[in-house]
Amino acid sequence: MTPTDRRDLAWAILLARLILGLIFAAAGEFKVFDLGPLEHARQLFVEPYADTFLPRWALWTAGTIVPIVELGAGGLLLLGLFTRSALFSLGCALAIVTFGHVLKEPLYEFHVHVIPRTGLVLFLLATPRAADYWGVDAWWLRRRSIPATINGAS
Repeated sequence: MTPTDRRDLAWAILLARLILGLIFAAAGEFKVFDLGPLEHARQLFVEPYADTFLPRWALWTAGTIVPIVELGAGGLLLLGLFTRSALFSLGCALAIVTFGHVLKEPLYEFHVHVIPRTGLVLFLLATPRAADYWGVDAWWLRRRSIPATINGAS
């Protein structure tokens, strides 16, 4: 890969990470601070799925945790800090939400929210960690002089 290709990839990663981070941080901020995690759980998890086979404790737990994960992981993506863990957490949140939508409406329009967000998560997970030049994780790797490889660090 040429130096120009590496720069282009670094910019693509930065933009994807910022866009995804903003989407999830803003959604999480609203759900945590305006709606509240318990109200989010009640309105979007417990009441809509009370007539399903899902246990109420699982609905309350998932509904309360998802907004906190969105806010925290979105913020981490904005910084480029613990990026892989944040992406995995958001991927799990997307899987939970997808499961719920499919359970209630098998032909749910995933192209509106789920597919674009999943695409950004997968793109970022597929890129080499060291290629995210502008993230705190990569800065830390450069500072510590730890070689970052596709299979290796961070």
